[in-house]
Amino acid sequence: MRHIVYLINPISGTGGKKSLKTLISRLTEEQRIHYSIVDTHPTGDYHFLREKIKMEFVTDVVVAAGDGTVRQVAKALQGIPTQVSLGIIPRGSGNGLAFAAGIPKDPRRALEIIFANRYALVDAFYVNEQFCCMLSGLGFDAQVAHDFARSGTRGLPTYIKTAFRNFFHAPTYPFEVYLNGQQFNTEAYFISIANSNQFGNHFTIAPEASLGDGMLDIVIVQQMSKWRLVHSVLRQIRSGKVQRRYGISDSTKNILYFQAKSLTIRNPRLAPLHIDGDPWPGNDTFTIQVIPKAFRLLQPLSLPL
Repeated sequence: MRHIVYLINPISGTGGKKSLKTLISRLTEEQRIHYSIVDTHPTGDYHFLREKIKMEFVTDVVVAAGDGTVRQVAKALQGIPTQVSLGIIPRGSGNGLAFAAGIPKDPRRALEIIFANRYALVDAFYVNEQFCCMLSGLGFDAQVAHDFARSGTRGLPTYIKTAFRNFFHAPTYPFEVYLNGQQFNTEAYFISIANSNQFGNHFTIAPEASLGDGMLDIVIVQQMSKWRLVHSVLRQIRSGKVQRRYGISDSTKNILYFQAKSLTIRNPRLAPLHIDGDPWPGNDTFTIQVIPKAFRLLQPLSLPL
C-alpha cells in the first residue's frame, strides 16, 4: 500500500481558485492513496524524513518546489534501507531536473505521473562532498544564482533580468581542469557540470546528457567576444557534440564539451559556484564525482534516460 508524503511551501498555490494543498488532497483521496502533507523546512534540513519513512511506512516523497529543495530532500534520502521514490511537482524558477525527466509544470499532470507509480533510477554527483542532483556551475551562471538569491523578488522574469544584467559585465576566469587522464588550462566565462541536459526552463546546455548513464557532462564556455558567445551557446544548445579528447587544436574552440565520471577543477581566482541553482561558497579546488543510480525518480518512462 502506498503512503505519499507531500512537501509543500505553505503559501504555494496552483494559480487558480484552489490552493495546491487542496488540489493534492482531493486528487490523492480520489486515488485512495494514504498521504500526509508537510510544510517545506526553512533551513533545508529534511533528515527528519528518515525516521518518518521508517515509522509510517512511507513509499513516496513528493516535493512541490524547485531544484534546490529537490536536492535537499534527495540528499536526506541517501543511504536509507527502505526503497522510497521521489516525485516532483515543479514549483521553482527553473525546474531543471523535472523538465529533463519530462515532468510537466502543471500540477494536475505532474500528479498523474506520481499516481502512475513508474520510476527510474537517476544519477547524482558530489562537488567537494556536497550532494548535487542536476547541475553545478562555476563562473557566470553561478554569479547569476548569487545575485538572484539576493534579489527581493523571485520567479523567471527576475532571473532573466539578473542574467541579462550580468551578461554585459561577465568576466572570464582561469581554470585548470583534470579529467579522463588529461589536464589543460582555460580562460572561461563558465564551466557547467551537468547530470541533466539543461539549466532549467527547457534551456538546454548539455544536449547529450542523460539522467541515468553514469556520466557527467562538462561544458566549458571559453573566452570569446560577447556576440560570439551568444552565437556559440545557441549552437551548443542545438547540436553540441561530446569531445573525446582535448588537444592543441581545441584551444580555438569556443565551447568544450566532455563526458567523464569524475574531474578536478582548480579555481585560483575563486569564481563563484552554484549547486542546483543555489549559491554556494567558492573554493580554490573542486573534486567532482558521479553517484550512479542515486535515487528513484517518478517520471514518465516514455522519456529515454
